[in-house]
Amino acid sequence: MPRALRGARRSIRQRLPNFRIHRTGVMAFLGVLGPGLIAGLAGTDAGGIATYSVLGAETGFSLLWIMPITTVMLLIVLEMAARMGAVSGQGLGDLIRDDFGVRWTFFAMVVLLIANGAISIANFAGIAAALEIFQIPRFASVPLVAAGIWALVVFASYRVVERVFLSVAVVLGAYVVGAFVAGPDWGEVGRAMISPTLTFEPSVLLLMVAAIGTTVTPYMFFYLQSSVADKGLGPEELGFERADAVLGAVWTNSLAVFIVVLTAVTLHGSGIVIETAADAAHALAPVAGEFSELLFAAGLFGASVLAATVIPLTTSYTICESFGWESGVSRKFSEAPVFMGLYTALIVIGAAVVLIPGLPLIGVILVSQYLNGILLPIILVFMLRLVNNPRIMGTHTNATWLNVVAWGLTGLVTLLSVVLLGSSLADWLGWF
Repeated sequence: MPRALRGARRSIRQRLPNFRIHRTGVMAFLGVLGPGLIAGLAGTDAGGIATYSVLGAETGFSLLWIMPITTVMLLIVLEMAARMGAVSGQGLGDLIRDDFGVRWTFFAMVVLLIANGAISIANFAGIAAALEIFQIPRFASVPLVAAGIWALVVFASYRVVERVFLSVAVVLGAYVVGAFVAGPDWGEVGRAMISPTLTFEPSVLLLMVAAIGTTVTPYMFFYLQSSVADKGLGPEELGFERADAVLGAVWTNSLAVFIVVLTAVTLHGSGIVIETAADAAHALAPVAGEFSELLFAAGLFGASVLAATVIPLTTSYTICESFGWESGVSRKFSEAPVFMGLYTALIVIGAAVVLIPGLPLIGVILVSQYLNGILLPIILVFMLRLVNNPRIMGTHTNATWLNVVAWGLTGLVTLLSVVLLGSSLADWLGWF
């Protein structure tokens, strides 16, 4: 699609009366609230919950100090994505294609499609595992939830979809309740958050890498920027959208802290092996009581439903924008057939694969993490090049100090990705 035509389409979309915000103060913020919070919360998916659970069960409070660091990392990247979406009116994939060409775009889209497909499967596995705790078999739960998720996006408007997402996100408050029920020493928790302790044991290092990798993931950036553009937010709402991104980063990592605290108090030192979020939920029952298990399962269900919706949406948005196809939650199937078709295919595949008997779901989750680890540094480089381009951003490019921090973050993530991949390769070759 020619660039001029895309620009005209964005201008029309940004003037749509149902998306524009003409209020001030609290009501204006509430009108903008959504994309940043949803993007952040979607990172607390089945794989993320499993990672935080293992972190708490195996290391107790000793690695809580990395949570403030991951909060800052996520906050910086989400703010850049929100700013680019509001100023340019384009999704990240669209901007990558315009500035870097079709080859780089095709490479990024293939990796994103494979990685997000694997994550979608993992989240439907989380839905199945959570509802099995409530004695609902997966052959009944997975098809029903998948159909509900599909119908929500295909038949509802953007406003309705966003409100449902935010409502589902409230369920994640179960982890906050669970942590208080566990009764930790909050003074000890606070000290652990500000007192770094570093060990060079391979297993602990890999947990640190996994915790950072599951917090800062590419689909968050793609979803947030596309969602801001689709909602029609412009530079005049930039301050509110930045606040939304900050809220998303802080609330998401607060949930991670509560999950770590809950599993640290109840499972650390118990000798129980945790490999999945469902394992953590089951393990809580004999240690902390059935109520804690049910709270954990409710949070797992809410997180998995949110991510199982957001990740296919992100993939569809990104691929369609990258290659000039119509996209948007508020469009009909006939108006955006590729967008809706991709979304439908990812939902169907994710749900169907989970129903295969004997599927190695842990392997699926690990593959998705590795692929995201490969993609993340590449996407961060793209973002930093784009956000500092005056032709795209005008006066809204990064400040010098922000570039220093962001490029440092990119270097750190690249190093951690190399460590993760190298350690996995060494383990596969039997060197450890």
